[in-house]
Amino acid sequence: MQPDPELEEFATRLFDLARAGETDRLRAYIEAGVPANLGNDKGDTLLMLAAYHGHAETVRMLAELGADAGRANDRGQTPLSGAVFKKEPEVVRALLEAGADPDEGSPSATDTARMFGQDEYLKWFGH
Repeated sequence: MQPDPELEEFATRLFDLARAGETDRLRAYIEAGVPANLGNDKGDTLLMLAAYHGHAETVRMLAELGADAGRANDRGQTPLSGAVFKKEPEVVRALLEAGADPDEGSPSATDTARMFGQDEYLKWFGH
């Protein structure tokens, strides 16, 4: 079965909305039926992309609508480890509030915080 170019273009637009932190527009699509855990060909979800690009409000909205805050991509990276790597404290807080586990993933958010000497995050993680 051939991929549908229109569907691929639509999915690309959704991932771009997550990267740009277009919370309200993305919310409308999710509430209309787009899966909150939609992932791309690398396993990056909408929430992963929003987290990595520093959009705490978008992360909170996606989690509120059912996105899995701990879902790892195909490389074993979690949204939380990405937020720690990018030094995004508001996103880290949003993910912890949504139930993300700092010890999941490879490397985990805990390992990433240790690697970069981010003691504040380690305190938040209870380490």
